[in-house]
Amino acid sequence: MQIGELARISGVSRDTLRFYEKRGLIRPLRGSNGYRSYPEQTAMIVTYIRMAQRLGFTLAEIADELPEGSDGEISQERLAEVLRGKLEAVDARIADMHVLRSRLAAMIDSVCPLAVSGTPARRK
Repeated sequence: MQIGELARISGVSRDTLRFYEKRGLIRPLRGSNGYRSYPEQTAMIVTYIRMAQRLGFTLAEIADELPEGSDGEISQERLAEVLRGKLEAVDARIADMHVLRSRLAAMIDSVCPLAVSGTPARRK
């Protein structure tokens, strides 16, 4: 299929598909006329990429885990392992944010005389 059809089927722009190609996430074939021709499974790969991005994966992380081979599939075990790793990273980030929030609240209490028992002063 050509890039326009893939864009329509996958719901992403042609520019996005070209960007994915540049990053090595998808690989079109080139005809003698120079047009891109994508294998049918490319639509599933693009769907996988978009889903992974919505789950918080970067394109670099996606490229590292992108299924190789003609079937374009990733085993359930490997997918679960990848998702567990991402969940651990998210949990660590949340913990870091809680520490940051506590430090900011402590700073407000120490520098703002109008703050009452951990509640910041109101702004107009």
